Amino acid sequence: MEKFHDTILTKLELSIKELEVEPDCPLQRIEEVIAITINALSEVKEFVLKKGFKNIAEEIYFFKYQKPVIVSKLIFYNAVYKIETKKPYGTKPIKKYLKKELKRLKKFFDNNIDFYKYYRSNNTVLDENYFLRGKHDIRLWLDTFYFEADHRFSTSHDYKVAKIIANDLIQVYLEDRLHNINQKKASDASPKWTASKTALTELIYALYSHGVFNGGNADIKLIAKTFEDAFNIELGDFYHTFMELKARKMNRTKFLDSLCEALIKKMDEQDEK
Repeated sequence: MEKFHDTILTKLELSIKELEVEPDCPLQRIEEVIAITINALSEVKEFVLKKGFKNIAEEIYFFKYQKPVIVSKLIFYNAVYKIETKKPYGTKPIKKYLKKELKRLKKFFDNNIDFYKYYRSNNTVLDENYFLRGKHDIRLWLDTFYFEADHRFSTSHDYKVAKIIANDLIQVYLEDRLHNINQKKASDASPKWTASKTALTELIYALYSHGVFNGGNADIKLIAKTFEDAFNIELGDFYHTFMELKARKMNRTKFLDSLCEALIKKMDEQDEK
C-alpha cells in the first residue's frame, strides 16, 4: 500500500508542479489541478477496494496519514478556486473578504480544538475509533460529510485530518494575499524614482565615494541594493553604467551638477519671497 500511495502522490505533485499553479495563475489551471487530484484519489480508492489492507495498523496509517494528504490538496485547491471566483473588486473589499475567510478557518479550529490537539500531538489512543472503517461514534462530533461518504473508503475522522492539513495551506495562501496587498499599497504610497537609472547610479557612486555609509566601509553592492529596494527599481549592471559615466568626454557628473543647480535655485527663490 505504501509504495502504491507514494507513487500516486509523487505523480500528482509533479503534475501540479508542471501546471505552475501560483497565486496569480488562471482559474483554468486550478480546475485542471482539481481534476487530476480527483483522478489520483479515484486510483487510490480503486486500489484500496480491490486489495484491502494487510492488517489494522496499515489501515489506520492509511486513513490517518496517507489518504488525507491527497484529499487535503483537493480541499485546498477547491477553496482557492472559490476564494478567487467570489473575490470582490477594490482593495478594501478584498482585504475585508480575505480577513473574513481567515476568521472562517479560526472558527473551524475552535470547533475542533480537541481533535487538533489529538492529531498535532501524534496521540494514538483513539486511532481505532478515528481511523478504522465502520467504527464511527456519533458522540465523537462527526462531520455531516461522513454520513454522505462511501464508508468502504472513509473513516469517521480521515476527512477532518485532511481539512486540518488543507486549512494550514489555505491560511498561508490568505495571509500571502493580504501581505501582497499591503506591500503594493506601501509601494504605491512610497516615492518613485522617475529620473534615469544612470542618474541614480551617479548619485549612488557619489555617496559611496564620499563615505557617507558605515563610516565609508559599506560595500557598493549593498548600497545599490538598498536603493533598489527603496525605490523598487532594478539598476542592472550598475558598475558598467559607472564605467560609461567615467568615459564621458564632458560633464561626467551631469546629474550631480543639476542637483546643485536645482537646490541653489530653490534657495534663491525662497530668499526672494
